Amino acid sequence: MLQIYALDLSSPSLKVLYVANYLGLEYDRKKINIPAGEGQTPEYKKIHPAGKVPVIIDDGFTLFESGAIIRYLADRADAPIYPKDLKKRAIVDQWMDYVTSHIQNGVGRVLYNKIIAPKIGKDVDENSMKCGYEFLSRYLPVIEEQLGKSKYLAGNELTLADFTLLAHCDPLEVIEVDVNKYPNLAKYREALRTQDFYQAVHKYYGESVLAADQK
Repeated sequence: MLQIYALDLSSPSLKVLYVANYLGLEYDRKKINIPAGEGQTPEYKKIHPAGKVPVIIDDGFTLFESGAIIRYLADRADAPIYPKDLKKRAIVDQWMDYVTSHIQNGVGRVLYNKIIAPKIGKDVDENSMKCGYEFLSRYLPVIEEQLGKSKYLAGNELTLADFTLLAHCDPLEVIEVDVNKYPNLAKYREALRTQDFYQAVHKYYGESVLAADQK
């Protein structure tokens, strides 16, 4: 059976879980507490040399990096969420790369310094957090504009670009970004959050944060 090594607070992990759920794949979910150091064991580093999540093991085949994983899973299932047409696929890749480079970068900086670092007793980098907020102020409007042109990020069909955007925008309330400033994004995100692939993971991202606080 497919194994997915993941962490609830990790947006890249969520991206993989959402896609696996959407595709209806059966999998064994392995929770790895990265902040607690579980990724640094010699055993775990055999499957991910950097000690991070997510990782999948599919019948002995090991793969890390969330973008590579969701592309693999979509192709494995021959699913239209990753189009075969060269130009359509390129547009999906374009928006996946945009989200990863700009939105994930911003959210990740703020999330680490605002939520994760205090939980694990690490120093908070105020400059990095400020930079993260500046990234989001600069690059979320591009997403907002695009979602005003089409139903989904890469056009009018659901694709891997949407799972990528959803996962990386999931923590916006937790990091205190006013989503109401982006009405197209807010409407789009809430529609996706009602779907089974999302609800099977959590009702909302903050639920994962609260669960982590109680451990």
